[in-house]
Amino acid sequence: MIDPRLHGRVALVTGANSPLGIGAAIAAALARQGVRLLLTAVPETPPRHPGSAAARTYAEAKATDGSQVRDALRADGAHVEFRTADLADPEALPRLFDHAEAAFGSVEILVNNAAHCVPDTFDTRSRDTVDAASIDAHHAVNTRAPALLIAEMHRRHLRRGGDWGRVINISTDAAPGAPGQISYWASKHALESLSRSAALELGPAGITVNSIAPGPVQTGWIDQAMDTEFAAFSPLGRVGTPADIADIAVFLASHQGRWITGQTLLAGGGKRLF
Repeated sequence: MIDPRLHGRVALVTGANSPLGIGAAIAAALARQGVRLLLTAVPETPPRHPGSAAARTYAEAKATDGSQVRDALRADGAHVEFRTADLADPEALPRLFDHAEAAFGSVEILVNNAAHCVPDTFDTRSRDTVDAASIDAHHAVNTRAPALLIAEMHRRHLRRGGDWGRVINISTDAAPGAPGQISYWASKHALESLSRSAALELGPAGITVNSIAPGPVQTGWIDQAMDTEFAAFSPLGRVGTPADIADIAVFLASHQGRWITGQTLLAGGGKRLF
């Protein structure tokens, strides 16, 4: 049996309120390895007219307060706490580490999964034309918050004389650029750059830093037509599941992933081969 040597470690996972989401799946996968968890997110306000049934399902899941995820994990025996925190507020970030330390001990695994994602475009004929507010909102959560959380983790790591740590950042396989969500893609591409820089700078302290770039993953938003379309872009013939990404996160956190740092792992079922 492979032992990932994670039992008793402490993890902070952001963006973990949706029971259908990648954050919740990563939390559950880490919990099965005996990791103690502080989860955080800000429930999103559902749009007034979400559109399709899949869009409604997705919006409703993102609007939950995290208690469903927390309680399900506790029912399975996990040690887990949930704190609501606005990651766009820099002052809220150190308090997450304070909460984790009070409940479980020092954070050794940081999973930056939270994401702000609202459509915007360079097309000036659209009502979603990019503006300063849309750019700033995406980078505040998707780029600045992970950077500040990584720095805070490192600061505390050095203060206690730590020699082991893992940072796992969740990007997207469209980070190099795509239409329709330009600020989201750009902020995730910036996150991948931060990951590489952090890997170089935190390596001497025994901390690995990697990114996972998922392709289409069914977190509630993919309807049947999309499922068929996206599946055609994978040699494996399906879209991803949150568990697919969670298992990669556990590997990167594990002892077996100790020699991997500064990497972006494409996790799209071979989608980028086409």
